Amino acid sequence: MKVTCDREALLAAFQTAAAVVPARSPKPILQNIKLEVTEKGAILLATDLEIGIRIQVSGIQVQVPGIAILPLGRFGSILRESSDELLHLESDGQATTVRGERSEFRLPAENPQEFPAVADFNETAFHELSARLLRELIKRTIFATDNESSRYALGGVLLEMGDNRITGVGTDGRRLAKMEVPATSVGGHQSGDSMTIIPSKAMQLLERALTDGDAEIQLAARANEVLVRSPD
Repeated sequence: MKVTCDREALLAAFQTAAAVVPARSPKPILQNIKLEVTEKGAILLATDLEIGIRIQVSGIQVQVPGIAILPLGRFGSILRESSDELLHLESDGQATTVRGERSEFRLPAENPQEFPAVADFNETAFHELSARLLRELIKRTIFATDNESSRYALGGVLLEMGDNRITGVGTDGRRLAKMEVPATSVGGHQSGDSMTIIPSKAMQLLERALTDGDAEIQLAARANEVLVRSPD
């Protein structure tokens, strides 16, 4: 893999992905972020096995496609502390080299095959709404959840997706917050009788990541997971 990247664009995407990386894990590979580079562009992937994220990175010039595993702490520090506008990344499977105008860093490599897969959004049936409305729904329901409860259902927000609407509900067993927002059902998508509960951590990540209020967000509920896609 060999690319030239805009440091600030990569830093912004890296910081969003970093919110998913667990502080501790029995699988050390999860404390890294995976960079997948193709001729079409680059994607950052991170997961804690409960939440997964895929982020398209802008400002990438691809010389050689490939994959690199980037350590969260060390690579994040390089991106934050560097003053270079462009950084050159090169990985040969043994190590990843990061070069600036007056600096060079060599980071140890990990086996990309050990990194768990992060689901892509390939659904044809989904609900669509603006990021502004989704963020408002999260703000008005997540405060009522209870992350300390042993009952899983109380530690997340229930989403009910019906005809041209999404209803969010949060409760800790003593108080309850509910909000309904308009949303377009594409392909006849509905959550039906199944309980679609998104953990509070995932909802907080969505609220931080969806910075463009006019962006159209797509949500698809499956048997045991929810897929969310934004333009990036």
